[in-house]
Amino acid sequence: MSALVAPVSAAAGSHSERARGGAVVSVEQAADLTAEEVAGELRGKIDSSQVRYGVTAYRVIYRTTDSAGAPTTASQLVVLPKNGARHLSTVSWLHGTTVYRKDVASENPKSNDRLVALLFASTGRAVSAPDYVGLGSGEGFHPYGDPRATVAASVDGLRAARTLAHRNGRELKRKVQVSGFSQGGPATMLVGRALQQEGADRSFRLGALAPVSGPYHLSAFEAAAADDKIAKSGIYLAYFVTAWNKMYGLYTSPGDVFRSPYDSKVEGLFDGHHTAGQIVSELPAASEDLFTEDFLNRIRKPDGVLKDKLRPMDNTCDWRPNVPVEIFHGRGDKDVDISHAAYCADQLTRNGATHRLTDIGEYDHNGSVRQALPRIVRFFDESAKTG
Repeated sequence: MSALVAPVSAAAGSHSERARGGAVVSVEQAADLTAEEVAGELRGKIDSSQVRYGVTAYRVIYRTTDSAGAPTTASQLVVLPKNGARHLSTVSWLHGTTVYRKDVASENPKSNDRLVALLFASTGRAVSAPDYVGLGSGEGFHPYGDPRATVAASVDGLRAARTLAHRNGRELKRKVQVSGFSQGGPATMLVGRALQQEGADRSFRLGALAPVSGPYHLSAFEAAAADDKIAKSGIYLAYFVTAWNKMYGLYTSPGDVFRSPYDSKVEGLFDGHHTAGQIVSELPAASEDLFTEDFLNRIRKPDGVLKDKLRPMDNTCDWRPNVPVEIFHGRGDKDVDISHAAYCADQLTRNGATHRLTDIGEYDHNGSVRQALPRIVRFFDESAKTG
């Protein structure tokens, strides 16, 4: 379903209006589902027992900034519940590692992130599920793991969601509950800190944090990938390295980093237009087969610009949230070790923050988020009562 709703011309409004972060560029209806249809979409993938309402989902393109702080556009899925409420609680859902730009909530009806957004909205909440910069219908490349662009796309996504809700005669409550999976775990903590400490938007306040299976100690995660201690290590590391090279200049030539014959094709594969399956079929899964040993040693013991840029991503939990926090992880996760959840919890403890660390069992990386979601809904329900 793709009925155009209230298009906004990019030329509309003053220059300052057009350049403002969160300004809506276009809105397109992506789905309109009854509660029974939402439950049907979730069935066999995510527990549907908490579904209460039908939902309407929209693909929204909005203005934001990239990793260099330059103006760009990004896309997101905004989902509103059909529950008749004028004032809506809001969830910001931050997705995990995605290499193919169409595998995001706004574009792929079968993606896990679309299903997650439908679930949260069907419980009576408004949902902003940003695709991040460079994925979905947004411009440019995806600055994978860049904190500045991550926060900008997420906070500007909330602003755009507020505008869309308002056009529908509804208002978003000030408190935002933030959750995210994998790459979205540290993103959850970054966005939470921006809302609480940095006053990213005066209309929003942080309500609760529920990160799932995130690599909160990124330098340790990349070092483990260099040592082939995680699943799909070469693919994860290649995505990270090619994106960070575009942003920060990690190497002069692909041949400095990648072994032949892969040095001639790696950068082209991570252009956002190749699926994960296509990339896996072209590249070896092991880092030792894909990268030069000299470069792997740089990842194991980073220095210079790499060390400087990794530092913020090793400290996404190094602050004191003044809201309920629950960190979810699965001990069967072979992609992101459960030690990352403990690392985040330790940083929060050192800052005097109250939090709960929940091991959801012997589930793998993708299984962990599916198991965590019903608990997150309950946690958000509890948080709203106490907050």
